[in-house]
Amino acid sequence: MSRPSYHHGSLRAALIDDAIELITERGVATFSLAESSRRLGVAVSAPYAHFAGRADLLAAVCVHALELFRDELEPRLARSASPADRLAAIARAYVRFASSHEALFQLLFSTEFGSSLDKARHPEIAAAEQPIEEVFLDSVKAFTPDKLAAEALAAAVEATAHGHATLLLDGRFGTGPRATTRAATSAARATLALLDGRDQLHPRPTRKPT
Repeated sequence: MSRPSYHHGSLRAALIDDAIELITERGVATFSLAESSRRLGVAVSAPYAHFAGRADLLAAVCVHALELFRDELEPRLARSASPADRLAAIARAYVRFASSHEALFQLLFSTEFGSSLDKARHPEIAAAEQPIEEVFLDSVKAFTPDKLAAEALAAAVEATAHGHATLLLDGRFGTGPRATTRAATSAARATLALLDGRDQLHPRPTRKPT
């Protein structure tokens, strides 16, 4: 079966799309540029006009994943008036993203990927993360001006969202759309409860009596 020819620039998008398909089917560990080239019907050397190697293409997939998450998050943030509502919305969106785009979610947190990619050489990933990080950290800082307390709160909120996402993917909430809704709702409620008890995350040292 003949494959369509690719105009300048369109092969890059096709390679990213095919990488996502392969990662979804088999995971990131077995992904290769050579196989993607064969699937797309182009010369094995063709991808190197757009990517220096496997890590560069995977970095582009990471950027795509982060942009997709941001696009899904922004409407939820637009409906969230307070910092607490925004953090709950981020937790909810995080869990839903893990459910809807499991391969991309796993890629962003893959040990194999993290160990093989020098993120310092891929500033595009940091640039894609920045808008998400900014709204997250701005919302956290609204609760405390103290740097250490803000760091503790940020870590706790991240752990809450990631924990719910992981439990969902492990089947602890069941399967199907209702499971996703339960996990996302639980993550949002746990985040709000965490914010209410935030003082316990970074208690101030008590003064000894003189």
